[in-house]
Amino acid sequence: MGSFIIEGGHSLSGEILPQGAKNEALQVICATLLTAEKVTIHNIPDILDVNNLIVLLGEMGVKTDRPRPGTYTFQADDIDLDYLQTEEFFKRSASLRGSVMLVGPLVARFGYALIPKPGGDKIGRRRLDTHFTGIQKLGADFCYDANRQAYEVKSGGLRGTYMLLDEASVTGTANILMASVLAEGKTTIYNAACEPYLQQLTRMLLAMGARVDGLASNLLTIEGVGELKGCEHTILPDMIEVGSFIGMAAMTASELRIRQVSYHDLGIIPDAFRKFGITVNQEGDDLVVPAQASYTIDTFIDGSILTVADAPWPGLTPDLLSVFLVVATQAVGSVLIHQKMFESRLFFVDKLIDMGAQIILCDPHRATVIGSARRYSLRAANMVSPDIRAGIALLIAALSAQGTSCIHNIDQIDRGYQSIDQRLNALGARITRI
Repeated sequence: MGSFIIEGGHSLSGEILPQGAKNEALQVICATLLTAEKVTIHNIPDILDVNNLIVLLGEMGVKTDRPRPGTYTFQADDIDLDYLQTEEFFKRSASLRGSVMLVGPLVARFGYALIPKPGGDKIGRRRLDTHFTGIQKLGADFCYDANRQAYEVKSGGLRGTYMLLDEASVTGTANILMASVLAEGKTTIYNAACEPYLQQLTRMLLAMGARVDGLASNLLTIEGVGELKGCEHTILPDMIEVGSFIGMAAMTASELRIRQVSYHDLGIIPDAFRKFGITVNQEGDDLVVPAQASYTIDTFIDGSILTVADAPWPGLTPDLLSVFLVVATQAVGSVLIHQKMFESRLFFVDKLIDMGAQIILCDPHRATVIGSARRYSLRAANMVSPDIRAGIALLIAALSAQGTSCIHNIDQIDRGYQSIDQRLNALGARITRI
């Protein structure tokens, strides 16, 4: 496993272009299995999770081509379902959380899917009930093989139905939506997730000939069609990268221009940073974060401590709470970070405490951060990245710390952030990959 050596305490300056959205890429690449025609997707990020999914599809028989950086073509006209039984498929798909979204397209088009229990981040339980219950309601049969730790899914033909999801799961909604576009009849999905990633997936499916109503809402109505055609699709900028760069600029007292962010798709992210006293200026479709010597966290109107919590869209994405937590360590004031969705995602705070941050971990879901107001800097430390989002938060902390830090297990960071060391070094950071 690789490591980053970070010499902290240096200001950054310049402009940076966010990569394509990781979470959208995983969804729309899986959707290419829904048609035998060629699908072209632009702005695909060059990151481990996405690259592993593309390799997996290629081994399944999907014809893939990369005519230029960031653009791929996919054609799933000769899928080898026998490959799903191989050890290679089990090993590759089990290491990739996004592989679960292969189930919907495979069972919809081919009537069969086999998926190992997926891996990914170690951030607590991430149940698959929403995925499987929804696809079962469409008429698929699920069987769990405890020996192989795999789910086998069969269907003689999916049929539309009404369903109320027990949670607004983004990947669950995506999986059910992809299954239902080829199901016979009408499917209604209530309490559907409506994040920009889902909106983009829906737009792609519409371009392929699907019939879906309710774009950007939590009520989707799908009229099944017999087949889908090819299309061309462009992935949005990654909102998590955009938020990470805002937090990075604030922590290092740097001025950064974040280019082509698709501002209207960022939701409340810019305003959430503004509640921390961070200046975020919109200039066209760019965000400019000026250098600030200090920033002060707001309180609620009655003067009580601010609480920042994740919520389904249009609420704040849980993927940025780690960044908000780190940014708060150098702010004026205090904040309660409430991570509602994952019970292990805040456990990386012990590393920040070792760096000198004042944080009280109240329970697995809540942490209170008492900002130092830059009276003292974080100390350099030797750390291990437990997951993608904690990894980038630790990198931000190391960039602001005095001294030289080391972050191990950076494969976790590479899963979600494209060439992050090279891109930040171009802004003035001093990061060495070993």
